[in-house]
Amino acid sequence: MLPPLPDRSEIRTRLEAIFPEGSLNRSYLTREMAASTVFVMLYLGAVDGAEYYVKPDQVTRMDDEQAGKTTAEDRLAWRRTSVEPGGTGGWYAKNTREPIRDETLRQGFVRCGAAVERQDLPTTSPKGRYALSESFAALFDPDLTGETLGTKIHRWRKENLSVSAQARLRLLQHAAVETEQGVVVTFPNGETRRMKPGPSSNITKAVAEEFTRRFLKHPGVLWVSESGQRETYRDTKLLGDLGITLQSDRLLPDMILVDLDEAAGDPLFLFVEVVSSDGPVTEERRDALSRLITDAGYRPQIRQPS
Repeated sequence: MLPPLPDRSEIRTRLEAIFPEGSLNRSYLTREMAASTVFVMLYLGAVDGAEYYVKPDQVTRMDDEQAGKTTAEDRLAWRRTSVEPGGTGGWYAKNTREPIRDETLRQGFVRCGAAVERQDLPTTSPKGRYALSESFAALFDPDLTGETLGTKIHRWRKENLSVSAQARLRLLQHAAVETEQGVVVTFPNGETRRMKPGPSSNITKAVAEEFTRRFLKHPGVLWVSESGQRETYRDTKLLGDLGITLQSDRLLPDMILVDLDEAAGDPLFLFVEVVSSDGPVTEERRDALSRLITDAGYRPQIRQPS
């Protein structure tokens, strides 16, 4: 049996409610492409347990005309025609299947438990391999509205998002210290900066004031940036004492911390990427940040999580 089918605009509205500001890779989960992907998966009945899986290029082939054909017969017929070779693009160009696969599905829905990926197929297999999880697909039932919908969304988050992901969302939802004038951040050396209102500033404040106090012996904040202002704060004296040169380029993270605990030997440097900002720490950025420290004469400090 095919699942109920809302339109794309309603799907996107629900995605924004399911994944509020601060969710990991939120842009991959809430943009139009994500709503289109969910629409096609629901349209074709690609829900875990139904034994049908989609390919990213089926999302690119969908168009407004086909999306308007919503009877079970129309939807099942398109299951067959949408996988035939030689199809043309619809909502998206053919080469858009890569971001649909890598960003929307693998780094987005699959990573947070909203979708599953078949692991029993060879890499070169032409078969579909993605389906929505049953509990996630249920959140898009058009008859589910209001308080009932909100309760089910809350329950889905609790059952599927990691403890750390839920903690991030609570921090964003309940962080105070935000006024029309901005968020005042106090650094370990007593200096303050007023940052723009918003979730990124709340997280920056928590890192500078709470994380450093709880987890570092003798903390310092060397660098802070925020959206629209590449450099918000720089401790020039401490950077000079440590022999570190910073250039405000795209490879720098949102925050650079240091622990000057003498008992530990060399200072410990921590690079912090604020979760609601863009720019994950890729291999390229990690290597560049490591060179920033080794060029100043310190040993590499890349540590694997325990």
